[in-house]
Amino acid sequence: MSGRRRIDVFKYLDYRRFLEDYYHLRKPHGFSYRAFSLRAGVSSPNYLKLVIQGKRNLSDRMAIRFAKACGLQGESAEYFAHLVAFNQTRSSADRDKLFANLKTYRRYCSAQRLELAHGAYSSKWYLPAIREMAARKDFRDDPKWIASRLWPPIKPGQAASALHELLRLGLLERAEDGRVVQGTSFVSTGPETKYMHVANYHRAMMARAAESIDAVPAAQRDISSLTFCVNKRGLEEIKKRVQAFRQEVIELAEAEQAPHQVLQLNLQLFPLSIVDDEGGKL
Repeated sequence: MSGRRRIDVFKYLDYRRFLEDYYHLRKPHGFSYRAFSLRAGVSSPNYLKLVIQGKRNLSDRMAIRFAKACGLQGESAEYFAHLVAFNQTRSSADRDKLFANLKTYRRYCSAQRLELAHGAYSSKWYLPAIREMAARKDFRDDPKWIASRLWPPIKPGQAASALHELLRLGLLERAEDGRVVQGTSFVSTGPETKYMHVANYHRAMMARAAESIDAVPAAQRDISSLTFCVNKRGLEEIKKRVQAFRQEVIELAEAEQAPHQVLQLNLQLFPLSIVDDEGGKL
């Protein structure tokens, strides 16, 4: 691709999107799916198209051949191969490990700073807690003050790093009077990592809930459970009511005039039995 514009594979978290952009970049220069197949050493002339469309996956060996066909070498080729594995695994544990592997590449860290920050926001329970704590009128952007008022307490260095990330993401802002207040920015990620970040967030908060059973007095918490049996229509109705209740809690919290304590409410609804063909009918 000498003399032609290149695309940086490290800016991608979806290898199919990278392949699609690579193809459209080369297409005006007479490139075709058939030409790519010849370079990758595959017999099907439309193999690249099928991969881009998600109709075919790449094996480890084929990922290396595709990287070479795209002109990737060294760390770029290695990153592409790891990206293929990251996108194709269905195991959440493997996905976390593979994502950690992607973050070891210096060029990835440079190209994906917002993505890394969002990952930290979702996995570290105290970042959302600190953002909500900023709603207090007596909030101080003092790491020692913040660290001592969280449960469980964190280190001042962790609080300082959290403040830096929250300000950088726009989730906290410095007002005209110098105070740090909640920002209005909404952090979003691509579909490649959004589910993973959300899942890690829920794992972290569920761990806090488990610890609170022994560490927090009953008067300051409410932990209960229900086990029941319904059909498909009943499940859908329950989910609607849970979502409506969650919205009511959000509206109640937003209407608070003088909030002083950060709380976490976890709602978990999951099956304890499978649905057979007969039981699944309404």
